[in-house]
Amino acid sequence: MRVLQLSDLHLLAEPGGVYRGRPPLACLTHALRQALAAAPAPPDLLLLSGDLCQDESLAGYVHLHTSLQFLGLPLALLPGNHDHPQLLRSVLGRHGPIAPALVEGPGARLLLLDSHKAGATAGWLGASQLAWLAGVLQQLEQALPRPLLVAVHHPPVAIGDLEMDAIGLLDGAALLQLLGQARDLEAVVFGHIHQHWSGSLPGRPQVPLLGCPSTLCGFGPVQPCPLGRPDDPGGRWLEIGAPGGFQESLLRWSPP
Repeated sequence: MRVLQLSDLHLLAEPGGVYRGRPPLACLTHALRQALAAAPAPPDLLLLSGDLCQDESLAGYVHLHTSLQFLGLPLALLPGNHDHPQLLRSVLGRHGPIAPALVEGPGARLLLLDSHKAGATAGWLGASQLAWLAGVLQQLEQALPRPLLVAVHHPPVAIGDLEMDAIGLLDGAALLQLLGQARDLEAVVFGHIHQHWSGSLPGRPQVPLLGCPSTLCGFGPVQPCPLGRPDDPGGRWLEIGAPGGFQESLLRWSPP
């Protein structure tokens, strides 16, 4: 399963509006064009990993739908702290799974987690979603093995940035405990941090944890950008169930 991950779009109700000195809608349009041109093959799925609409407006999600509808790509969506989950579902719920959800893709599975917590910047899964996740992982233990990718908006571990770590995933330790036993887990990807970041699942060094840049602007960086472009917009290319195992590459492009 080939996945193009884009994150932290920060769209606004005003199509020509500016956030952090850049026009989010124009940046998204540019990101889609640049990322698809740079991808080594057509993606099977476009993963948008949260903070889709900065002002949490209906119009912002309509702009997102308009930007995506002509691509013809299956979608998977995560709400972030800068999102309104109900409005997101009302506009895009018929066009692709929205977290929490388990997606059966070609040759692999994608598990989407919802870390949105109303009124908070920090992330939170909550007892009911953690119980749901435990049940899903238990069911997968009885199913035929297939590579598994987990996606969540907030980083489940500290990344080494004091501000970001203070507004990370509040119950990340509970998530890591569950994922530590996931049989077919190949990688965990997340957004929120507006930068490249790479680590590994505690206790399972072969399972990478990967942060994704933003389509808008960069933060940090905590780690050096492998492409030497930490301030540029970007995304990630992910291949789950590839013949040589999980593969990924960082994408960067100049802002519009």
